[in-house]
Amino acid sequence: MRLFSICLIAAFAITTVSVLGSAQRSNAEVFNQGPKVCSECHRSEAEVWKGTKHFASFKKIHKSKKAKAIAKATGEKSMKRNETCVQCHYTVTQKKAGGKAKPAAGPSCESCHGASSEWFAIHNNYGGSSVKRDEETPEHKAERIAKASAVGMRWPSDKFGVAENCMECHGLANPNVAPDKLAIMLDNDHPTVADWELVRYSQGSVRHRFYPPDMTVNAELSAPEAAEMYVIGQAAKLVSAVTAAGNSDHAKYKEFQEARAESARQALSKVSAAAAFLANPTAEEARAMVSTIQGKDLSGEVGSLLPAKESYK
Repeated sequence: MRLFSICLIAAFAITTVSVLGSAQRSNAEVFNQGPKVCSECHRSEAEVWKGTKHFASFKKIHKSKKAKAIAKATGEKSMKRNETCVQCHYTVTQKKAGGKAKPAAGPSCESCHGASSEWFAIHNNYGGSSVKRDEETPEHKAERIAKASAVGMRWPSDKFGVAENCMECHGLANPNVAPDKLAIMLDNDHPTVADWELVRYSQGSVRHRFYPPDMTVNAELSAPEAAEMYVIGQAAKLVSAVTAAGNSDHAKYKEFQEARAESARQALSKVSAAAAFLANPTAEEARAMVSTIQGKDLSGEVGSLLPAKESYK
């Protein structure tokens, strides 16, 4: 799997039991295998991940006084044993279905790509045991992507999916956390960034875009790609914020979500193709808009809003 840490530019429509905000699947047999499994093939991506805050946080975040206070307020002082905290801050792994689950890393591969226990073998089969990746037929690749997606893998091709996944945790809107717990976190000064923006946070230290033909190059976004990602990120933020605000009566929480929503509306008001979505900000309308803007250069409409590269996180 392509190792997209905390919301990279692709992550995908099927939701699973991963901990960076992906919605839990009801199938108890699905589980995370951990980043070591992925890094056996995706070495370059793994090296990028090891230089991120997501990697470092596993050994650090639970030690801060604020983290302990927030964890205690939501039910369990130990972040690694707290059902609320693990949803976003850790990759919880198992060795086998039904086995003991434990945090094994910070947000990592499966946090963005989905728990791999069901799709791992599919993802690594290019048409038979003797067929190498560069020998795979287009027909088999299409079939492989479809089958892996059906059992929970998120692919870089679903750009709204990755943005949607990121917003769950970075927007304090994880659907696996009860609204009252989210409010408690906010009341206890859990960090929030109302104008959290996908390009700034996905194209800095966490960027890992190693694509053919040169798999050694961590490619930067072109101006049109950055503009498209920016718009998609704003769409995902608006859906996330509107949904989250509607799930809670907590004044401070609603105020935060409404600030997120307004930030997204302001940005999307510059995009002519976003009109229908702005009138009805649902995930379905967002995906329809994403389909409409695919391949178009929106830099003329939102170029002035894009974050400067020196501000990338």
